[in-house]
Amino acid sequence: MREPAVSERGHVMDRLVRNQLKKWPQRPPGIVANPMQPGTWLRGRPGDHAALAQPFLKVPGSQRLRTLPDGLWLHFSPHPDDPYVDILCIEACSTLQNLLDKRSRFAPSVSSLLAVCPLPWLLAPAQENDPVPRWRLIRLFAEQPTGPCILPVRDVRVVFGLTRPHYEHFAASQVAHPHEFFCPMDALVDEQGHEHPAMRDLIFRASATANFMSLP
Repeated sequence: MREPAVSERGHVMDRLVRNQLKKWPQRPPGIVANPMQPGTWLRGRPGDHAALAQPFLKVPGSQRLRTLPDGLWLHFSPHPDDPYVDILCIEACSTLQNLLDKRSRFAPSVSSLLAVCPLPWLLAPAQENDPVPRWRLIRLFAEQPTGPCILPVRDVRVVFGLTRPHYEHFAASQVAHPHEFFCPMDALVDEQGHEHPAMRDLIFRASATANFMSLP
């Protein structure tokens, strides 16, 4: 009877995290406009409960296996002749097994990771109070798309949310990979947590600019 209880707590925590991530802005908190990422940031996940079509990740040739992060932000290249996306993912991990599974999905690989943006998502507005469709905000498009947009992922950064005991153990004994960042789960479920200075600083350090002493 213990496993279902653990699983149910995990589902509840996932819902709490997603509910808070919906309040995060289209540009990840703490990331400022810069020459490294001059394109458009959009929140891909989570979306409205009614919006069934949301961006997802996959490897080339895979029709069934998809990665659906709890949170997914996409930075679209501004150059139509050089299309790509950078992604920031947020994953809530209630158990260590869940953490191991999700870390494996973002581990370095010889195959390319693809971001798939369904057509209904591209045609829908990014903001409830603004009718402008998302595709008009993405400078890759010269005209309205007629199908899904599938782009290679240039850069991956992942923030893992762990329960407090798991976080403290991991921080004390483990070394993160360069694309991995970690925070306690309560920082993700905190009301307006994206405005907290510590969270904004973490997301900034997870940005592509943080690897450089200065940018030209």
